Amino acid sequence: QVQLVESGGGLVQPGGSLRLSCAASGFILDYHAIGWFRQAPGKEREGVSCISSDDDATYYSDSVKGRFTISRDDVKNMVYLQMNNLKSDDSAIYYCAASKEHFATTAREFNFWGQGTQVTVSS
Repeated sequence: QVQLVESGGGLVQPGGSLRLSCAASGFILDYHAIGWFRQAPGKEREGVSCISSDDDATYYSDSVKGRFTISRDDVKNMVYLQMNNLKSDDSAIYYCAASKEHFATTAREFNFWGQGTQVTVSS
């Protein structure tokens, strides 16, 4: 059974950091591109960052470029999103997703989705 489980969300003050983790099971992670998406109340789902299946390409949205870093550990079947200098606009539910493509950046290209983890940036 394919499963993606996010963790690491929580409440953090502006300027703080969080590291999100995504544990994959039921499929071979290193054959899949991985993406992090987020959705805030009343807004559409937004692609935050993506990494190719062989780790040779990454994508970051303009809103997080320079602050967020995506990484993967295919041995542990884990994907991470390091988020630094967090802002209130980063508050959202963050989703991990896997795509059968080598590299993907749009939500429709992703086949498997986690349930999400809440990130709240507030003082």
